[in-house]
Amino acid sequence: MPVKGPPRIIDSFQDALIGIATALREEKNMRIHFALLFLLFCASFYFGLDRLEWALVLLAAGGVIGLEMLNSAVERVVDLVEPRFHPLAALAKRLAAGGVLVAAIAAVAVGSLIFWPKVWGWLR
Repeated sequence: MPVKGPPRIIDSFQDALIGIATALREEKNMRIHFALLFLLFCASFYFGLDRLEWALVLLAAGGVIGLEMLNSAVERVVDLVEPRFHPLAALAKRLAAGGVLVAAIAAVAVGSLIFWPKVWGWLR
């Protein structure tokens, strides 16, 4: 059996891109997050966010999407380890989903703080 050397950086990026593509293909919530991300980018360009606002929006959106991917990974690992119902397996899944919810609520708060004054000024 040949000895495998350390992974190349390109292999790490390729694995990450495959993970994102898999999440988009197999996870309904990820498709929803990416659709909202597209709308968020459109609104951000339309309202001409400054650099700090862009940074906050990107951090909030990236946090939600990153946690959603970790949640999906936790669900798959839990299902692999314990395919039948187990209270601790269910709790692990609920905790991971709760992390996504907390990040999503925080992202909505950030978005509201950034976009509400812009939308209000646009409506007036």
